[in-house]
Amino acid sequence: MFQRMLLLVLLIGFSGPVLSASAPIHEFKLENGMKVIVKEDHRAPVFVSQVWYKIGSSYEEAGRTGLSHLLEHMMFKGTKTYPPGEFSRIIAALGGTENAFTGRDYTAYFETLSVQHLERALELEADRMRNVVFDPKEFEKELAVVMEERRMRTDDSPTGLTYEQLMAVGWRASPYQNPVIGWMDDLRNMKISALKRWYDMWYQPNNATLVVVGDVDPKKVLALAKKHFGSLPAAKVPEPRRPVEPVQRGITRVVVKAPAKQPYLLMGFKVPNVATAKPDWEPYALAVAAAVLDGGASARLSRELVRHQKIAASAGASYDPYARLPSMFLFDGTPTEGHTTAEIEQALRAQIRRLQETPVSREELDRVVTQAVAAKVYQVDSIFYQAMEIGMLETVGLDWRLLDKEIERLRAVTPEQVQAVARKYLVEDNLTVATLVPQPTDKARPGVAMPVTKGVMYGN
Repeated sequence: MFQRMLLLVLLIGFSGPVLSASAPIHEFKLENGMKVIVKEDHRAPVFVSQVWYKIGSSYEEAGRTGLSHLLEHMMFKGTKTYPPGEFSRIIAALGGTENAFTGRDYTAYFETLSVQHLERALELEADRMRNVVFDPKEFEKELAVVMEERRMRTDDSPTGLTYEQLMAVGWRASPYQNPVIGWMDDLRNMKISALKRWYDMWYQPNNATLVVVGDVDPKKVLALAKKHFGSLPAAKVPEPRRPVEPVQRGITRVVVKAPAKQPYLLMGFKVPNVATAKPDWEPYALAVAAAVLDGGASARLSRELVRHQKIAASAGASYDPYARLPSMFLFDGTPTEGHTTAEIEQALRAQIRRLQETPVSREELDRVVTQAVAAKVYQVDSIFYQAMEIGMLETVGLDWRLLDKEIERLRAVTPEQVQAVARKYLVEDNLTVATLVPQPTDKARPGVAMPVTKGVMYGN
């Protein structure tokens, strides 16, 4: 199974769900509170099933980070019915694939199979929703795997460390300050009893959504969901924390010293998203701003900083409009030989001022919408991502019906609105800057350069 899953759902330069085909979507709710959402796609005799739980790293408290991701690993380590590894062996024998991922706001498990195996997939998922066995030996084994995963993907990744530090100092109250994989000291001190409590607390049918997309009959999916999940009793689930982030009162800076070959700059501005914004057009204007800056080779950052000024080997901007809590609008850049991160920062600030002072052109807005429509066309080729966009929206507390309105909302954004959000949110008092200062590389454990991507998730 893969060690880490990078969600690269590219829609006009930001990570998040994209519009899907206009095929019918059916929504049901079992008596125990579990949601079932089915989308028909009859182009091939296959399906993807995904079970989404409203639990991720943003639900964790100080000293308990990493619980959600480690629990995801333990979900493959056996139940009262099936021994460790049997879940994966059965799916493979049926000619399918399966895995899971953990993010800030959710944990999800998925299978892709031929349609005749739909019931088997639901049966297996229902079994491990409540019947996982927490064997001490398996726990220790998976804990060691996760700790090594952290070393490889974060501790030995200069850009990964920089992103982690920016989040840690940029947020004062938001649980987004904690890494999805957890802090190493919390992992070292993890107890199997705490993991079992976490499972009992959150892995309940009334805290889950089943999404099935493919060559399926919605009524049959509902009948099978009732058969296998319907008998699981609902339980009281805690209300997730939604701490209010205090007003930032000036620019925050952090310097990260790590073995690396190149310096690196990461800037984050606190911004609202679809779940938290008032007025509700602001996230779409921010998405357009991100696309104008970093929506392909013709976008401003690539054109100006990389090709024209030649001060950046790479420069980017990203914004995630779909999250449970307020997000960050990110800028990053790597200087070319002979240039510095200070120059990159000034060049990025100049591009921000341009957004604030001069309305974007109609041509740029048209390009953004064209890219969004193109992304929609490509996206419907994957039943996996059709399911994923539905599951993500539902699990962060939004409605999948937003998918039907996204292009319309982007098309409605005006140059004045882009200018307004740039002036309101992309300001110094709302800014955190993390600078990577390269140190000599340890030849025994060379630094691993990983792309900093919104929506990064960890898989088992």
